[in-house]
Amino acid sequence: MDIEEGLIDLICFFEELFIDYGMNPVIAQYLNLFINLLAITLLVIGINYIIKHFIIEGFKLFTNKTKTTFDDFLIKSNFPRYVGRFLPILLVYKTFPLIFADFPETLRVFHFVLKIYVIILLIWIFRSILRSTRNYLKTREEFNDKPLESFSQIIMIFIWIVGFMFIFSEITGKSVVGFAISLGAASAVILLIFKDTILGLVASIQVSVNDIVRIGDWISFEKFGADGTVTEINLATVRVQNWDNTYTTIPTYSLISDSFQNWRGMQESPGRRIKRSVYIKQNSVKFLSPEKINELKKIKLIAPYLENRQVEIDKFNEANNIDKGLLINGRNQTNLGIFRKYADSYLHEHSAIHKEMYIIVRHLAPTANGIPLEILCFSRDKRWENFEYISADIFDHLIAAIPYFDLKLFESPSGDDIRDFLEKNT
Repeated sequence: MDIEEGLIDLICFFEELFIDYGMNPVIAQYLNLFINLLAITLLVIGINYIIKHFIIEGFKLFTNKTKTTFDDFLIKSNFPRYVGRFLPILLVYKTFPLIFADFPETLRVFHFVLKIYVIILLIWIFRSILRSTRNYLKTREEFNDKPLESFSQIIMIFIWIVGFMFIFSEITGKSVVGFAISLGAASAVILLIFKDTILGLVASIQVSVNDIVRIGDWISFEKFGADGTVTEINLATVRVQNWDNTYTTIPTYSLISDSFQNWRGMQESPGRRIKRSVYIKQNSVKFLSPEKINELKKIKLIAPYLENRQVEIDKFNEANNIDKGLLINGRNQTNLGIFRKYADSYLHEHSAIHKEMYIIVRHLAPTANGIPLEILCFSRDKRWENFEYISADIFDHLIAAIPYFDLKLFESPSGDDIRDFLEKNT
């Protein structure tokens, strides 16, 4: 109580002094108020200077000596500066009721403004802690693929909503519960105004909970022209760095409302699928004579197969008295069937092909462009550039091997083909 009386005497010192010198009491009162406000302002500036140049710098020196990096992120997000502002606020809060004792209306406005400022300052402090936590977790390997930006934005929206509820309570004099009831009554308008934000909020939660997309995933989204790696997931958008180093921004809600392709399964699997076809001209498929089969036995990959298969076919034909005067009679080998076996053997021998996953060489339904011979296998190396090299290497070899089996690839005639045909027939 003695301290408070001493402060009152100090605050009223100039007013009493001016009145003793014969100054008008009203003028003396306002002049005393001005001097007191100037003194408080200078004191607040001095406290802020001390906090900035001594306390905050001391906190920085302390964080430099600690092993954890979390406190470093607190410095970057201005956490110490925000917390330090409570000291001048406390000074102002204690002295202003004494300074404005004769101005109750001004004091009421002051209390209102101070409460609003404290609420906003608390929001800033929570935001600072949230940002520091997010940036710290980004440095941890186990959180590299998590949508931390989206999580932090969701929490920040909740903090702002709570903050606005308290601000509304201070402005209107209603309780926070009353504000919540009013908010419910205006929900239709709020849903209309914040439709995109709400959709983004729901989508962010679903994307995270259902693990639809992670940072680092390779996705293809034809609708938005995106084909590349996800670099950022936040409340409203997903940012994708395409393979040409351009960036595409996708609305987060589109990840649950539209169809897109996520290549994460391929990246996590033991191999990456190769699925391509070569088109064989149908009129080049034929039965093979014994002479041609003997010639093909020189190919090491299929020599054992040809030997065993031909013995089996010959036994069947002899047991059933098949007339082999025509190749069509009985069982026979075709050049396409042997090439299919060659391609299968080649894939099983290829060092870059994963042998424990599917290796299939199959016919598809004939088309106007020939018979599709589809190759389906998995490369061990999943990196894009190496995958393309392996695929090209396999088909380079198979395309070059096709003529050895008296097969022809289908190819639409070009202008040179038509010109050569006309020259030969004129």
